[in-house]
Amino acid sequence: MRPVLLAFTEIRRAKLRFGLLAGAVGLLVFLILFQQAVLGSLITSFVGAIREQSAEVLVFGAEARTNIAGSIVLPDQQRAVAAVDGVGALAPLGEGTFTLVAAGEDTDASIFGFQPGGPGEPTNVVEGRLPGGPGEAVASAEDRDAGFGIGETVTTAAGGVPLTIVGLTERSRYSAAPTLWVTFATYEDLRRAVNPDASAVLPSLLAVDPAPGTTPEALAAAIEARVDGVEARTRSQAAAQARGVAQVNQSFMVIIWLVRLVVLLVIGFFFVILTVQKQPSLTLLRAVGAPTGYLVGALGAQIAVVLGLGLILGVLVTAGALAGASAGLPLTISPGEVAFNAALVMVLGLAGSIVAVLRVARIDPVDAVQRPSLGGLA
Repeated sequence: MRPVLLAFTEIRRAKLRFGLLAGAVGLLVFLILFQQAVLGSLITSFVGAIREQSAEVLVFGAEARTNIAGSIVLPDQQRAVAAVDGVGALAPLGEGTFTLVAAGEDTDASIFGFQPGGPGEPTNVVEGRLPGGPGEAVASAEDRDAGFGIGETVTTAAGGVPLTIVGLTERSRYSAAPTLWVTFATYEDLRRAVNPDASAVLPSLLAVDPAPGTTPEALAAAIEARVDGVEARTRSQAAAQARGVAQVNQSFMVIIWLVRLVVLLVIGFFFVILTVQKQPSLTLLRAVGAPTGYLVGALGAQIAVVLGLGLILGVLVTAGALAGASAGLPLTISPGEVAFNAALVMVLGLAGSIVAVLRVARIDPVDAVQRPSLGGLA
C-alpha cells in the first residue's frame, strides 16, 4: 500500500495537473468512442438489411461483383444452385430502389422482396408483423416519423401501387435509405408497375440456407465451384464486401487509430516530463533506502488513476452525447466495443509510460551526493 499512498499524496498536492491530464484522456476516449459509434451506425445504415435477414448464404450474379443493385440471377443459374449438394433451402430475394410518396413527399426507398417462410426474411422485426399478403410491407423503424409508421400507407410514384406498413424493423436499412420488406409477389407487382413491358421479374439474389452438416462457408465455395456466372457469399461476407463499406471503414479507422496514438503520446510525454521534474526528489528517496519497486509502483498507481478517471469521464460524456445526438440515424455503440476500446486505451497508456518507468528504474542513489541541491516532492 505504501507506493499507493505516495502516489495519492502527489496527486493531492497537484490536483490541477493530474486533473487536466485525466480530462485530456477523457476527451480522447470520447473522440474514440463517438467515432466508433458513428462508424458502426453508418455501416449498419448501409448494410443492416443484409445482416438482419435470415439467409446464411447469398448468391449474386457474378457481373455485379457483390453489388446487390446490379445483380440478377438467371433462371438456369437458379436451377443450378438448387442442385448443388448441401443446399437446404433456397428462395428468391429481390431488391430495387423506388420513389415512394410518404407523408405527402417523394422519398427514395430500397424495397426487398422475399419469399415468406423461406430464407431471406427480415429477422429484426421489433413491432407489428411480417407482411403476409399483397400490398403489405415492413419498414425501417428509423423512418417511422417520415410516414413509415405502422398503419400508414405509402404509394409508389410510378404506377401508384399502395403499400400498407404492418411492421417495423430495427438496424435493417440498406444504402442509408428508408427500407421496406414485401413479399416477392408484391415486389414483382412493383417492378411491373415501373416497367409494364417486363416479361419476367428476376431475383437480384438467391437466399440460401445450408443443409444440416454443411457450413455456410463450405456451401458458398461449392456454389461458386459448380455454378457458372455467380458469386456466393456468407451473410457476413456479403455485408463486409458491399459497395462503399470498406472505404467508409478504412477512413474512420485511420482517424480512430490517430486518436489512439495521441493517447499514447499524451500519457508518455506527461509522465516523462513529470519524472524529469521529480528527478532530484526521486534520487533522494533512493538514497535514503526507498527500493526501485516502491518508486515504480507509485508511478504505476498514478498512471492507473489518470487512465481510470479518463476512461470513466470519456464513457460518461459519450453516453450523454449519443443520447442527445441527431445525425439522421441512431448512434449506438455496443458494450463490447466500449470494453475493447477501454482496454486498448489502458494498454496504449501503459505503453506510453514505459519511458518514464525506465527512467525511474535507472535512478542511481549515488547521484544524491553529487547534486548541489535537491528539490522537494512534486
